[in-house]
Amino acid sequence: MTTIHFHNVYVASRGTSVGLLEKQGPLGNRFDYTHEDNTCQQDSFEKAERYMLQEAVDAAIRKSDYSIKDIEVMIGGDLINQLTSSHYFAKEFPISFLGMYAACASSSLVIGQAALWVEHQLAKTALAFTSSHVATAERQFRFPNEYGIQKKETTTCTVTGAGAVLLSRKKSKLKVASFTVGKVVDWQYNDANDMGVAMAPAAYDTLTAYFKDTNQSFQDFDLIVTGDLSKLGFAFLRDLLLQNGYCCEEKLQDCGLMIYDIVKQNVFCGGSGCACSMCVSMTKLLDLLEQQEARRIMVLATGALLSPIAIQQKESIPCIAHAIVYERS
Repeated sequence: MTTIHFHNVYVASRGTSVGLLEKQGPLGNRFDYTHEDNTCQQDSFEKAERYMLQEAVDAAIRKSDYSIKDIEVMIGGDLINQLTSSHYFAKEFPISFLGMYAACASSSLVIGQAALWVEHQLAKTALAFTSSHVATAERQFRFPNEYGIQKKETTTCTVTGAGAVLLSRKKSKLKVASFTVGKVVDWQYNDANDMGVAMAPAAYDTLTAYFKDTNQSFQDFDLIVTGDLSKLGFAFLRDLLLQNGYCCEEKLQDCGLMIYDIVKQNVFCGGSGCACSMCVSMTKLLDLLEQQEARRIMVLATGALLSPIAIQQKESIPCIAHAIVYERS
């Protein structure tokens, strides 16, 4: 079994902060904080990412019945080497901290881990968060934006933003129902400018593993939303599902295609990054549940586990996908 079920884990509150492109997108009015530029009035992009993380956590705590002193464990992740944003944020608080990495699948990973702590009464409250930034991620994995390197049409745009969610055992309208742990899948893709296609097989593997674990199907969900496959990877996943007998109807969507308008905005194939699935989940998707427009939603966050060195050495890109199921309680 790769799926862990929870019975007493609820969403106490959630918070988000995003940059200008995200503010101008279809979900722009749903975020707690938005910025007019990607520096957030800080003197480096790394500090800007950390500032948005602070805002997202502040929003989550402000909207809850808890204070920062009530949080017993924090679990976070980002895309920068040594989880710089998460660690530099966490150092400001005398709270137990776990830093976790699954590339852009970190959002589901940290929420799943936080849910485990709450479910097994290891902590009464757990805070999970992730962040990403278009400038820090491009510098990390490809080229600094300042170089003006020509981008391929197959590339995606890293979401500049941060999201946080506070979990507890106190009942609320939103329940974390399960966590499906993915496997590392490698179909020998090696193009760092087309990671959506590279990640699609991992999404397929985790989704079908969940169906086998639970004897469920698309019919048991209102939506199943992948993290950041964007246009090409999302089409590949749909083809994989259809070829193997799965009827996904209109229930399959992708956060990378929801956070931006890929026709009107210059974002190539759509959104990506840790903040992509986190910010869409903490706004649009959980809003649907809270407003009783949906009953069950799966967020299938996807991550490409590449490193710049491995790519330069012509290695392929191993990928992973972790799934969280949310329910209206």
